[in-house]
Amino acid sequence: MIVFNKVSKIYLPNCKALDNINLTINSKEFVSIAGRSGAGKSTLIRLLIKEEFPTKGNIFWGKQDIGQIRDKDLPIWRRQIGMIFQDFRLLPNKTAYENIAFAMEVSDWTKQEIERDVPQLLKLVNLIDRADHFPSQLSGGEQQRVAIARALAHRPDILVADEPTGNLDLLHTWEIIRLLIKINELGTTVILSTHDRDIINGLDKRVVTIEKGKIIKDDENGKYILF
Repeated sequence: MIVFNKVSKIYLPNCKALDNINLTINSKEFVSIAGRSGAGKSTLIRLLIKEEFPTKGNIFWGKQDIGQIRDKDLPIWRRQIGMIFQDFRLLPNKTAYENIAFAMEVSDWTKQEIERDVPQLLKLVNLIDRADHFPSQLSGGEQQRVAIARALAHRPDILVADEPTGNLDLLHTWEIIRLLIKINELGTTVILSTHDRDIINGLDKRVVTIEKGKIIKDDENGKYILF
């Protein structure tokens, strides 16, 4: 599904964030991108969603060269990728239901589609009884589950989670990880970027380890190992 072909990213004057990355992520895979802070994980994600451009190389999704997507077509492209961030990014003046519904409204989903899908998404993340609560009334884990439901609202093929448990305690961390596993089992490709050793070692799934902008290890059923 996703191919990074000899991709490098250099920030001026001479900071090499990614160095000749070759990486293939298949449809319906669950892949952890592991590495220390500053290793290049977030840069790789920003290139995938075309927030930034590679200095060298190409990134493909199927036969589509992401670099060739025109600016006017970017919103359509980005709807196919659901994004989850460490800081939740919920609208504080909207309830859990309204946060998800708003993401659908701005993408021109109909009222009937919103009324049909939002309760289903809340049920998926086990928050149907918290639908009318504002973010300030929810725990950190609950806020992140709302953010996951919002990311799934467009039925994306790919779900990218960039350090999604960085602000959560151990209990809520594993709630989120189990939810990501469930979403993957339902057929969505999941890319998890994290430097949390315990999460990676507990997943028993593919691990791509980045160090100083290079892939140093790519293992099925891998562990967090830095050299």
